[in-house]
Amino acid sequence: MTATVGVAGAYDRRTEAPVDGRRARSNDRSGARAIRRGSGGDTVSAQLRAGIVGTGFIGETHLGAWTAEGVTTVVYDVDSARADELAGRFGATTASSLGELFEAVDVVDVCTPTHLHAPVAIAAAKAGRHVICEKPMARTAADAEAMLDAAREAGVRLLVGHVVRFFPEYVAARDAVLAGQIGDPGVLRLTRASFRPRQPAGHWFFDHAKSGGIVLDLMIHDLDYARWVAGEVVAVECRSAIVDRPEAGVDHAVAILTHASGAISHVSASWAYAPPTFRTAFEIAGSHGLIEHDSAFTAPVTPYLLASGDGATTTALADTSLNGDPFRHELAEFARAMVDGTPTRTSAQDALATLRLALAADQSAHEGGRVVRLDPAEAVR
Repeated sequence: MTATVGVAGAYDRRTEAPVDGRRARSNDRSGARAIRRGSGGDTVSAQLRAGIVGTGFIGETHLGAWTAEGVTTVVYDVDSARADELAGRFGATTASSLGELFEAVDVVDVCTPTHLHAPVAIAAAKAGRHVICEKPMARTAADAEAMLDAAREAGVRLLVGHVVRFFPEYVAARDAVLAGQIGDPGVLRLTRASFRPRQPAGHWFFDHAKSGGIVLDLMIHDLDYARWVAGEVVAVECRSAIVDRPEAGVDHAVAILTHASGAISHVSASWAYAPPTFRTAFEIAGSHGLIEHDSAFTAPVTPYLLASGDGATTTALADTSLNGDPFRHELAEFARAMVDGTPTRTSAQDALATLRLALAADQSAHEGGRVVRLDPAEAVR
């Protein structure tokens, strides 16, 4: 089985887009808008009209995925020229304000800088629109909780894009773990490595107060995956090069997670490689074997199983297709949830738990690697 490897959002070129609260108001106070069929076709996704706020790297990525799904799309950005250019390439229309966008769509896809996720998402929910938000859910737990509260009060769906849960090689590995192929998972090693985002000095991305840095932007992918595979985390310790040696100008962070199950995850994230490197890898070791994958090689996702009485040998994971765009799979699943309530593999509450873990890891990094403990009960509240 050949693994298809894709970039899961190593960095984001989004422009910083302040929110005009006056523009975000809507006269619709009746809760979630009934979803009407769009013009894209007969698929479930085509019943939606999606509005994308933010036209940077992730906004463009989401727009491409929505377009492939046949969704009618509207784009808004404070950089109207950029919005016009992007909409023109994908056959979308543009809105001149958030309020205009809210009036035109059923679901708002928040692709702004991290610190602006909450105000846009809350405004959309108050306007009665379902919300999809790119990871991380918000810059702070308080902002994320406010997003949840707004969605509940308005009766709309709030879903957060942790796209690694849609990358086929990661799904295949988790499925193998759940099927008991390697026994109980004991140690996970997760790696995500790239070059320093190529943004100008002073860009919001390098403002820790706005972006959360490497832990909230890059490492959070694998923090979420570790939770998805091995369960809730009760303690984390983390070190970051940019914290310990800011003069180095690059960043590399390593976190050790202790799961409630007793499993240990070693998670590394790096912006210290030369362009155009983007590499992901994982190992999941269990009581009966090991699953590993490395995007730097052409080998498939492969489990190494301990020999049993039936003469079992090393085999590839069977009957798993590794084709397709993970962002499209993610948004298609979210669209089904918006239209008919189909369950999704990630929820806003789940994303909040991952955010709390990332914030704890970042806190540890800024406190010299001190162990930060988490309450797993917070994940289910």
